[in-house]
Amino acid sequence: MCIYVANGFLQKPFRWLSAISKYKATISGGPNFAYDLCLKKITDEQKRQLDLSAWEVAFNGAEPVRYETIQKFAQAFKDCGFKLNQFFPCYGMAEATLFITGNEKLTKLVSKGFCKESLLENKAIERPINSEDSVKLVGCGMTWLDQKVEIVNTDSLTTCVSNEIGEIWIKGNSIAKGYFGREQETNYAFNNTVKDTNENGFLRTGDLGFFHEGQLFVTGRLKDVIVMRGKNHYPQDIELTVEKADQAIISGASAAFSVDINEEEKLIIVAEIERKYRPRSHKEKELKGYLDNVLRNIRQQVMEEHEVQPYAIYLLKTSSIPKTSSGKIQRRACKKAYLNNGLEVWHN
Repeated sequence: MCIYVANGFLQKPFRWLSAISKYKATISGGPNFAYDLCLKKITDEQKRQLDLSAWEVAFNGAEPVRYETIQKFAQAFKDCGFKLNQFFPCYGMAEATLFITGNEKLTKLVSKGFCKESLLENKAIERPINSEDSVKLVGCGMTWLDQKVEIVNTDSLTTCVSNEIGEIWIKGNSIAKGYFGREQETNYAFNNTVKDTNENGFLRTGDLGFFHEGQLFVTGRLKDVIVMRGKNHYPQDIELTVEKADQAIISGASAAFSVDINEEEKLIIVAEIERKYRPRSHKEKELKGYLDNVLRNIRQQVMEEHEVQPYAIYLLKTSSIPKTSSGKIQRRACKKAYLNNGLEVWHN
């Protein structure tokens, strides 16, 4: 049996795991934030009601797969019968009829450390996973059947050299022919040719990544990359730092993007905060002091971990940040709202 994450999950994450437990589902999953939300919202008393031992494929896709999330979830639900090898990190998209890469079910999780500085320069150099200068990345598996994946340099449109980060291009029988009624987008994304091999028929995914020891590692979205002082910063990495900076910040509800101010790229951060921290008249002074401290924590952590000074940080009303139907942050919509003064700001 396969169970998918539904909208009701966002209100009560326990409903999802309870359904898996009740019906002995073997396949279910969702984006990384779904597992984070379970960690945050499901109580110890609720855990005692769960039996997750029948769950064979806990797929994790649709957004960057977090090493920390996977480790913490496996630890938190081990007494419910969940094991680390039940996780199934994967990569896919609607244009490819979802599935693109993944490993065999119930196989050992592939996680590696890569040099933080090298990743900023589009190079993937392996480091010990627990070293201070490494970033932990999770492998999203290998290609299957007739599907072909190439990593392509976005400037030259040629195949990337070993351990070079580039755009993920795919081809195969499951790839769509185009976007209905959207000729311009179809011409850009579909039926592309890799120039050094002259092989055509590729779909440009807009995602960045690299292959290492046969595994695809996804590093971010091409259009979302923040370029500052000649270095690439992946917004999801900054957002993770933001969410760890203070307990008031809601997991999976922050966005980092850049804007051009006086011909210079500046970093903007927006993040939702828990409803209980909303300023109220009888506690406004007390809460203002606390939220000022939240802003300081975010600024300090981002500067320490990414060596980037945020230009502006906005704490937003709960459930106001733009997301897709699958729960992914819409960073460009956030940027548009910022430029049009459309953010629902509680504090800045």
